[in-house]
Order: sequence, then structure tokens, then C-alpha cells
Amino acid sequence: MGQTTEVEAGLFAELRKLSPKVTGGLLRMRQEAYRDGVIPAKHKHLTAMAISIAIRCEPCIRAYVQMAVDKGISQVELIEFLEVAMTMQGCPGEEWALKAYAAYKECTSGDKPATEATCCTH
Repeated sequence: MGQTTEVEAGLFAELRKLSPKVTGGLLRMRQEAYRDGVIPAKHKHLTAMAISIAIRCEPCIRAYVQMAVDKGISQVELIEFLEVAMTMQGCPGEEWALKAYAAYKECTSGDKPATEATCCTH
């Protein structure tokens, strides 16, 4: 999870040619799962962020916060999801929720982030 190197991208393209039905399936699942439906996409992204806090995946936290910001979440919405994540994780949840809050502040500050927020890019 994180930045994909050119070598990894080339290997993935090769693997996708060899296994077109399976490789790339995660991207197709995400496109379907995170669309607006009965539940708005922004809430799905916030849910994924909360799960990312629970599994302690910083690239995922940053990516899902960015996606949620892009969908127009408010700070209040973010905080309510962070409260759920912290409640489920206790002290470690607070530490990882801080990473999500920092990502939110960075995304909404207007400054370009030091590193691009990416989760698994395939």
C-alpha cells in the first residue's frame, strides 16, 4: 500500500495481461463499492478510513481521508467517524485517529501535501 514504483507498475501491467480476470479486481470492487448509492460515497470513504485506523494502515488512512474530503465531508462528519474509531480501539485508536485528523487538516488547508495520499493503486 502506498506509492507504486515504475518497476511495480510494469510488473503489475505484465501480471494483469497474464491474469486479466483476477488482477485489477480490487480497483473494480472499489469503483463499485465507493459509488454514491443509498449510502453516500463520502460516508463509505469515512467508514473505510475508520477501518484503516483499526488496522493501522497510514497510507489507507490518508487516501480515504482525501477521498472523503473530495466528496465534501465536513469536519463534524470526520470527527464523528473518528470518535467511533477511537471508541473501538481505545488508546491506540486515539493515536491513529490523530493521523487521520492531521491528514484532514492537510487536505483542507489548501497546501499541497508533502506526499500524495494513495492506497493500493491497482
